[in-house]
Amino acid sequence: MPTSFWRSPELRDHISRLDRSGFAVEFLRRNTTYRRDYARLQRRLGRRGVDSAAECAAFAQRWGLCFCPCAR
Repeated sequence: MPTSFWRSPELRDHISRLDRSGFAVEFLRRNTTYRRDYARLQRRLGRRGVDSAAECAAFAQRWGLCFCPCAR
């Protein structure tokens, strides 16, 4: 995404209407380190013998994520 788009009035309006979790999603989906780590997680989960719950928990811990609907 071009840097100029970040300064557009449309994006500013969109971001100003987001709640905390919405803003976090927008931040993470644009974060290249997060995207690389997520792709790495997906590759790990595709392997045999991998503890999926442990891998997902470690990923969530690294990024400060909580998938509990009550943690708003």
